[in-house]
Amino acid sequence: MQSRIELLTRSLDAFQTRDTGAKQVPLLPDSGNSAFGDSLTRLLNEASDAGAASADLTKRFAAGENVEMHKVMAASEEAGIALDLVIELRNKAVEAYRTLINMQS
Repeated sequence: MQSRIELLTRSLDAFQTRDTGAKQVPLLPDSGNSAFGDSLTRLLNEASDAGAASADLTKRFAAGENVEMHKVMAASEEAGIALDLVIELRNKAVEAYRTLINMQS
């Protein structure tokens, strides 16, 4: 008796080799850059910039320059929130990858 996977594979192969005359549409746009990739790159750059700005303000405050404490704290919190967002995105990407791998097993 054939396993369910073999039956599904054969039916998918038969379906894919069938000529329907329909034009195949690519799943992803052919333009070299994607909106998701651009958004992710922008997010990472903004998080990096926020961290650098926070570090700069903290260093200037510690050196005794005229930097207000609330600006240092606000920049630090902004950098922390940006880092938390990047970490959550990474965790979701890893979770999605693991889900895909488990689906193949």
